[in-house]
Amino acid sequence: MNNSTENCSMRDVDVLVQSLELVIYIPIFVFGLVLNVIALWVFCRVLKKWTESSIYMTNLAILDLLLLFQLPFKMHATNNKWSPDKNMLCSFLETMYFLAMYGSIYIIVCISVDRYIAICHPFHAKRLRSKKTARIVCATIWAVVVLATIPVYTFHREDPSNLHCFHRFSDKRWHPALITCVEVFGFLLPALVLISCSVLSIRALRDTKATSPQSPERKAGIRIIYSGLCAFLVPFTPCHIAIFFQVLVRSKVITECQSMRNISLFLQLALHLANVTCCLDAICYYFIVEEVRASRDVIKRSIQRITSFSVSET
Repeated sequence: MNNSTENCSMRDVDVLVQSLELVIYIPIFVFGLVLNVIALWVFCRVLKKWTESSIYMTNLAILDLLLLFQLPFKMHATNNKWSPDKNMLCSFLETMYFLAMYGSIYIIVCISVDRYIAICHPFHAKRLRSKKTARIVCATIWAVVVLATIPVYTFHREDPSNLHCFHRFSDKRWHPALITCVEVFGFLLPALVLISCSVLSIRALRDTKATSPQSPERKAGIRIIYSGLCAFLVPFTPCHIAIFFQVLVRSKVITECQSMRNISLFLQLALHLANVTCCLDAICYYFIVEEVRASRDVIKRSIQRITSFSVSET
């Protein structure tokens, strides 16, 4: 039986999600905060020498922390209405949340492209890769996502007296044209670039003619690529699929009440679980540090061999 959106109550779904939200958010917030603070400390104080990878990873950690700082407000807003005078604050927090999410997506993609260039085009890598280039790319990503998320700030709710921050977005925010841009430029194109670069990079690293299969740098490189795929596909694929179905609901393409409830539940849980990217990114941090350590060990062994050879010659 078909029911209109107005006659289909989502209260049961909202109650279920509210009961699960703390279970999802508290571990993500605690572990994500600890892991990203440690990552910043390692990249800024321990490694000291900046590389292209550490520049990208530092920006990724900052974006993850920015996303994490929104979670306490999201947890509070789930069970509490905000007064109408906090409408602008709510829009600002939502803007920061989506800025951090899509900024993270593009940083992860840039890490994949950077590694693809280094692995598959080593002769051009010195010209295309540099710390200056990495800084310019990161600054550009920040500028683009800030401009792209301005509509989130300007689209205020139609009924500020019933303000549930991070929930019940206005129809303007669910406009098909806007969501199409989000889906294509915020997920599909980045996913295509990430997967393509990752597949080509892994194929090159597994070519035993080019590098020893037991090389520590090779192992770390493959792990970084897989961890980047995991940090992107696991949190962001379900939520963008859910957003697509929710647009069909908002456009009244899907009107059956139970289907609408299932999509609402899927959307809310997928958006909650998308925040796990703040913890999954820590896997990338670990392998980047491992790769740097392996590279240093190789340099030390090379110096030792040269020194011992020189001594034996004398």
